[in-house]
Amino acid sequence: MKAGIVFLTPLLFPLVSAQVFRWGPCPTPMVQPNFELDKYLGKWYEIEKLPASFEKGKCIEANYMLRPDKTVQVLNIQTYKGKIRKAEGTAIIQDIKEPAKLGVSFSYFTPYAPYWILSTDYNSISLVYSCTDVLRLFHVDYAWILSRSRFLPAGAIYHAKEIFSRDNIDVSKMFATDQQGCDNPI
Repeated sequence: MKAGIVFLTPLLFPLVSAQVFRWGPCPTPMVQPNFELDKYLGKWYEIEKLPASFEKGKCIEANYMLRPDKTVQVLNIQTYKGKIRKAEGTAIIQDIKEPAKLGVSFSYFTPYAPYWILSTDYNSISLVYSCTDVLRLFHVDYAWILSRSRFLPAGAIYHAKEIFSRDNIDVSKMFATDQQGCDNPI
């Protein structure tokens, strides 16, 4: 068994090369208490993130809209190589007792991935975290600082990173999303 894991692990590295991976299982951060989905819906702009292979563009935004079946339509939009790219997915609250722990999927063929709202004031900032364990040997981290506007003051970003760090989420590789010139049509 150990030989198989040692053999398979190097094969997994290309899959996570654009992500941040760490040894050991995922951390279990605290999420937003008394989370209210209705207040969270709407448009959020990506301010900073940990590297993610599916987000390489600029002007990245996410739009959350409640569907009649009570699932959430997730529409991610980015500009990549001069073209607008859209990805539509579905978010669900997986446990009504923990409504800030959503699951998100962008394909009928993939399971819901964690999409945890660690902190939000609903009006200006949101901290989102996702983590995937790989055989409990290592995990792949995703983290986002989102805002209702395309820019946040440096102090707010610094405070957001402190919250991630407090929950044992390493944000040292987090970088800013280019939101310059995004209101102009392409």
